[in-house]
Amino acid sequence: MNFKECMEFIGSYSRLGGKVTDLSRARELMERIGNPEKKLKFVHIAGTNGKGSTLEYIADALMYSGYKTGRFTSPFVTHYTDRIRINDREIDEKSLGEICGFVAENVADKKYSQFEITMAIAMLWYVREECDIVVLETGIGGLLDSTNVIPPPLLSVITSISHDHTDILGNTIEEITAQKAGIIKENSAVVLSRDNSQSVRKIISEAAYSKNSEFIVPEHSDIQSFPMEDDGCPFVYKGKHYKTAMLGFHQISNAVTAIEVCRYLRKKGYGISEESIKRAIETAKVEARVQYIDKKPPIIVDGGHNPSGVNALYNVIINYKLRQKKIYTILGMVDTKDYIEAVKTVSDFSDEIFCVDGFAPNCVPAERLAEIARKRTEAEPCTLSEAVEKATALALENDGIVVICGSLYLASEYLNSFEK
Repeated sequence: MNFKECMEFIGSYSRLGGKVTDLSRARELMERIGNPEKKLKFVHIAGTNGKGSTLEYIADALMYSGYKTGRFTSPFVTHYTDRIRINDREIDEKSLGEICGFVAENVADKKYSQFEITMAIAMLWYVREECDIVVLETGIGGLLDSTNVIPPPLLSVITSISHDHTDILGNTIEEITAQKAGIIKENSAVVLSRDNSQSVRKIISEAAYSKNSEFIVPEHSDIQSFPMEDDGCPFVYKGKHYKTAMLGFHQISNAVTAIEVCRYLRKKGYGISEESIKRAIETAKVEARVQYIDKKPPIIVDGGHNPSGVNALYNVIINYKLRQKKIYTILGMVDTKDYIEAVKTVSDFSDEIFCVDGFAPNCVPAERLAEIARKRTEAEPCTLSEAVEKATALALENDGIVVICGSLYLASEYLNSFEK
């Protein structure tokens, strides 16, 4: 298959592939392609927010320590192959074509999801390339997520948990947490991000105990943070100094989670040096995660779309507001998210908002977003190109910052159309 044929094959499957009540469909898929997952070692990551950043910190530390490290993330940010990587290299089109052709020969008659097909391709590539370890991010949830067909991982990781995908995972934090806890396996370990509530901590610790798995959570008392800088967040953890390359105090929680993961892996025989961990934290960056683009004017691109994600962006932007920076925001959202509350939060830090649509099939109309935003700040609907032109001009004129946010689809559209 060539790349176009691969995309057509993957696109022929539905996004979710029908309701899932157990892992039998994903297990059948793996069996049809030879169970490649049984030949790999994993670090398995679930959570609502912070999965992608935490994955990069862990995978970079492993890579810098000399391990051939697979990375599987969801969804892709700017193009399909950025979600399947080994070290800092994406799957190449030749390998994708060969593996996709093999998958098609074995599964074309079954109703899988696009995510499951992508996972199958990734697993086969990691085996073909003889990865030492794979850092694997769940799609949605954990217990019934197709990635949960893997054998017991070296350890599980659960990042910040909040409300998202409530139609699938449940309406309460407790219900959502129970789904995430489904990745914890017998006689292993789980590292939980420190920025979770006591109720989340209780559920995860009880799940770990029931599986005879070690429960690890960084403590607030071990962390000392400092004012955020334009190029990251400095902090001290257990007496050692670090500085994230990514913006936002939430990155400190992601970083210390990764530190604990790496230290656990070291106890299990992986030669991960403190220098590699430090280097990973100081260099790892993820596109569209409060991504700071240093140009005139500065631009921040963020794909956070649930309440916790939008609040994380809010906390970053307030630091610029305190430095008397004007904020000109380009906002677009999809209707499956709580867009009303998100617009209110974004309006509270924006001096003016340019509302856009057209970047996804289920966009909230720009006029509707502007209607909500006008109750708190200046807002107008326009096209994305018009919004970029207007926001950039105002930011240049008033020593301000352009913020593009509300949806990962919008962030991807901007990065593909205007930054690349």
